[in-house]
Amino acid sequence: MASCLVLGGAGFIGSHLVDGLKAAGHEVRVFDRPHEFLDPVELERSLPGAELVFHLISTTVPKNSNDNPALDIESNIAGTARLLELLRKHPPRRLVFISSGGTVYGVPRVTPIRESHATDPISSYGIHKLAIEKYLHMNHALYGLDYRVLRVANAYGERQRTDKAQGAVAVFLERVLRGQPIQIWGDGSVVRDYVYVGDIAQAFLQVMQYQGEERVFNIGSGKGVSLNELVDAIGQVIGLRPAVEYTPGRRFDVPENVLDISRARQHLGWRPQMPLAEGLRRTYEWMRRCASS
Repeated sequence: MASCLVLGGAGFIGSHLVDGLKAAGHEVRVFDRPHEFLDPVELERSLPGAELVFHLISTTVPKNSNDNPALDIESNIAGTARLLELLRKHPPRRLVFISSGGTVYGVPRVTPIRESHATDPISSYGIHKLAIEKYLHMNHALYGLDYRVLRVANAYGERQRTDKAQGAVAVFLERVLRGQPIQIWGDGSVVRDYVYVGDIAQAFLQVMQYQGEERVFNIGSGKGVSLNELVDAIGQVIGLRPAVEYTPGRRFDVPENVLDISRARQHLGWRPQMPLAEGLRRTYEWMRRCASS
């Protein structure tokens, strides 16, 4: 069993990771104050004794990152650079970073997208995730940091926040629960790879044990679903097709993003377990309970 520090451990994915680590018998500490992530004194207090550090803190989401790229850089890239400096004083056995399989590749040349695909992000969010990956590599080459990166596709599931537009599934389901039409940017043909949060947490648990040479892993369902198909799937869950309003498309939305997850299957022994229909049902039921409480 290991002593684990989860940066962002009270967030959507982080809280599921914390549950999984505790269930596996690990000692877990949580640092979940994004504003204090930029304070090296507060951050350093959390590091001593941590054998495994999971970095899930981000101050932006793809939707708002382009609004203020300078803030994105200062809070995410500079904040992580300070973290890496502190980890030279308090070296963990391994650092695992959550990157974005949905944004670091940009407009794909082929799908499904392998980890070797060119990385040309068109959102500040994707750029900051990729920059952090490069700083991890630098710290590995120069200072021996053992790290792994999970490039996660479009996550969904229980505890996903709607107020920060963390994902289409939660936003769509909230509008259904409010009796409002689902709003779709574009014509609904945009294709995404939706992966259930419990499967993501399991990927973290498996990568922490991995001893091979690979550093970067795509984590997704490996299947593409258009926004229109997602609406149809939600309709199957609630028993009727929701009303939809179509609005002009967004320039930072790539037309298709589906990840090749064969590396994770081969090297981590990981594969997604949750079918989309069942994951949507669980998410919907959780949101209904929250709305009625």
